[in-house]
Amino acid sequence: MRIVLATNNAGKLRELQAMLQPLGFSVLPKAEFTSEEVVEDGDSFVANALLKARHAAQVSGLAAIADDSGIEVDALAGAPGIHSARYAGAQAGDMDNLNKLLEAMQHVPDAQRSARYRCALVYVRNAQDSAPVICEASWDGSITRVPAGTGGFGYDPIFWLPEQGCTAAEVSAELKNRLSHRGQALKKLLESLSRAQAC
Repeated sequence: MRIVLATNNAGKLRELQAMLQPLGFSVLPKAEFTSEEVVEDGDSFVANALLKARHAAQVSGLAAIADDSGIEVDALAGAPGIHSARYAGAQAGDMDNLNKLLEAMQHVPDAQRSARYRCALVYVRNAQDSAPVICEASWDGSITRVPAGTGGFGYDPIFWLPEQGCTAAEVSAELKNRLSHRGQALKKLLESLSRAQAC
C-alpha cells in the first residue's frame, strides 16, 4: 500500500520508514509531491498532525500519515511543547533549540528536570476523511546538563532515559523505535488499522 509521510524532517522520515516498510507499506515522502510547508497553527499536537496529514493527502492523492511531536519539560510548565521545533526561532536548527533548552534549565536542580516526549500520529484515507485515526503516546525521561550521543535528532542528546542509563541519542535506532513516543504511537496506529481492516 502506498502512503505518504507528511514530513520534511529527515530524522522523522528515517524512523517512520524503518517502522512502516517491513509491514508492507510503500512509503513516500511529502517532498515528492510538494515543497510547500503547512502552517502549524494548531493549539495541540493532534491539531497540528491533522493539518499536516490532510495537506499531504490533498497534494498526493494518497492516504497520509503525519505526526506532530515535541518535548515537554515540567520545570518549564510544559514548554517547549508544540513549539519544540521552533523553540529558538523559525529558522533554528536542532542544536539551537537544544542549547536554548539547556540555558533555560541551567538553574533547575537535578531532581526537578523531568520531561517527556509526546507524539500525536494521525492517519487519513484522504484529505476529507471524516474519521481520521488518531493515536498518542509519550516517553518519559529527564533533561541532562550536557549533550551525549550522536544518534537520533532533536533533543535526543539531552533526553536521559533512566532505564537505559543513557540519552536517547546513545541507544540504537532499533531500540529507540521500540521505546519512543513515535514508536509507541505507530504501534497503536497499526493496531487500529488492522482492526478496521478486519471488520
